Amino acid sequence: MRPSFLNPLFASAQTISGIGPRLILLLKKCLALPPGVTEPRVVDLLWHMPTGVIDRRTEPQLASAVPGTIVTLQLRVLKHKPPPRGNRKAPYKVTCEDDTARIDLVFFHAERKFIEKQLPEGEIRFVSGRIERYGEALQMAHPDYIVSPEARDELPMLEPVYPLTAGLSGKIMVKAARQTVERVPDLPEWQDERWLEARGWPAFKDALNRIHRPADAQDVSNGAGPWQRLAYDELLAGQLAFALVRQNLKTERGRRLSGDGHLRTKIASALPFTLTSSQQTALGEIAEDLAAPHRMLRLLQGDVGSGKTVVALMTMAIAVEAGAQAALMAPTEVLARQHLETIAPLAESAGLRIALLTGREKGKARDRIIEDLTTGKTDILIGTHALFQSDVTFKDLAVAVIDEQHRFGVHQRLALQAKGANDDTNVLVMTATPIPRTLLMTHYGDLDVSKLTEKPAGRKPITTKAVPLELLERLIDRVRVQLAEGAQIYWVCPLIESSELTDLAAAEERFAYLRQIFGEGVGLLHGGLSGKEKDETMAAFAAGQLKILVATTVIEVGVNVPNANIMVIEHAERFGLAQLHQLRGRVGRGTRESFCMLLYKAPLGETAEQRLKMMEETEDGFRIAEKDLELRGGGEILGARQSGAPGFRVAEVPGYETLLAAARDDATLVLSKDPNLASPRGKALRTLLYVFECDEAVRLFRAA
Repeated sequence: MRPSFLNPLFASAQTISGIGPRLILLLKKCLALPPGVTEPRVVDLLWHMPTGVIDRRTEPQLASAVPGTIVTLQLRVLKHKPPPRGNRKAPYKVTCEDDTARIDLVFFHAERKFIEKQLPEGEIRFVSGRIERYGEALQMAHPDYIVSPEARDELPMLEPVYPLTAGLSGKIMVKAARQTVERVPDLPEWQDERWLEARGWPAFKDALNRIHRPADAQDVSNGAGPWQRLAYDELLAGQLAFALVRQNLKTERGRRLSGDGHLRTKIASALPFTLTSSQQTALGEIAEDLAAPHRMLRLLQGDVGSGKTVVALMTMAIAVEAGAQAALMAPTEVLARQHLETIAPLAESAGLRIALLTGREKGKARDRIIEDLTTGKTDILIGTHALFQSDVTFKDLAVAVIDEQHRFGVHQRLALQAKGANDDTNVLVMTATPIPRTLLMTHYGDLDVSKLTEKPAGRKPITTKAVPLELLERLIDRVRVQLAEGAQIYWVCPLIESSELTDLAAAEERFAYLRQIFGEGVGLLHGGLSGKEKDETMAAFAAGQLKILVATTVIEVGVNVPNANIMVIEHAERFGLAQLHQLRGRVGRGTRESFCMLLYKAPLGETAEQRLKMMEETEDGFRIAEKDLELRGGGEILGARQSGAPGFRVAEVPGYETLLAAARDDATLVLSKDPNLASPRGKALRTLLYVFECDEAVRLFRAA
């Protein structure tokens, strides 16, 4: 589908002169290849951006050259001085001169024939590198460049500096990058001419040329026009792709769902609290989406304890009221069972028939669950990835709720949607990770968004305190007092077992230590346990048989024990802000006063100190998310990487948020006027989508 004129950009990097199989392996390590790409291509080199520049424009005569600086010299080669025979440690020297002085070019472990070929006696050569004074003599050790007068133009007077890997030289990278720019065809301009003019931004190819072959040191800065132009191109491609996906969903035939409200009324009257105003608003938006002729694709984001599960149940109840079925998918078994426990009593009061399907249901029990699902006896199915299995068939799936979306890929989301009879399932995605506005735009641009901003009535504030590890014994004394008053405690450690490579407190060691002090009332929960063992441990903790639960971050999401009122997080300085906030949300769910103790090892780094301070200051998940973004970058929210720039190749630039907002507005405006991208600018924008590999969006065009 990609236009043939773009083929040179997507050819293997081995088509570039000087790059063979050995260098391809090194480039694989060095280049940030997109998911699914295993072999470096020309375009991957194009987006391998420089981190700085070496200025070789100073061309002094030898007598006026400043030692310690990088210079380019025009020299006459006088004499070769190989090291004495048998003395391999002595350098190979070549004496050269200009009209004002002499200099020795110095080479260690040199190959004589190679140097004689590069620097023939009596010839003129241009030499570039760092000049030094050694005693009274001038020297240049291992010049960066040696070129003949005929090849003078090959010497980069402003040389971009690229991220490299062992065995890959800057010289090779510069040469390769120059060739990649030459491969860029003349492309139609996809940006608005007035927009470019107002910002003083160059054309696309010119921008690439100025970065990879700079004429001005400023061009290589990510705040300068050429780089800003390319960053905006990448952001616009992303926003356009999202808008097209969304437009496609809106125009796809959906399934109107509107119930009479009888199930929702029963659920609401069984709740121990009244719905918050943001829960009511979200439910209004969801009901409106479901009643519309297009498919719903909505993101429900709410902080820990804001009542997302109830909104999910009400959403699924609409499907059942309309005579269809619903599914709720969670990323882990622990969370799926937790949802079942929360939902079961409410569903029962409304007469809803629910079932659970995880990897643990096997044999006849599993067969029965699937049969009830296929015949329509089950209204709502709660489960894990097991819902994707091909033999899991619904009689009539109309609504799919996906919890903790960032733990699932987009493909999995589509697979669950496809379980609907006509591939028209409505989707509600939930996350307890408050997402800052900029990341919403970059990662969830295809979704409409509802936010739950309040906590249900009765939730107690949590007192958070950062405590140095040296005060552990004093903390144990406080724990003893709390336990005597009936408290229950989570104690979170970052690793399962000790390692010689790390000083992190291990869950098993801490478990053994606390058991010595508090006896049988201490339990252990970590990812290495079987599903059954995890369930038994959680059930014992929930029933109050265990007073202290030592755990890894397996309890981060969804675990609900209202009586647990103390959270101790060991080595809190090693956790990200979002994770600390998620863990803290496990307490403060009951009537007792709640505490979160952040144990840290001093001294703290500046970022860790800011994180812990933020935790002490606020419980507002959205404020915390913004701070987290500021401290560590957005991470690939949809992928495995959880820090750094959000998956961009060029767009990690100053003023990113402003460019992103402009790109979103531009994409919306373009598609409102030209939904099929059929105008001259629209056709050019199709090329932009291909250049930044947003091919999926292009495939969604209706015949145009």
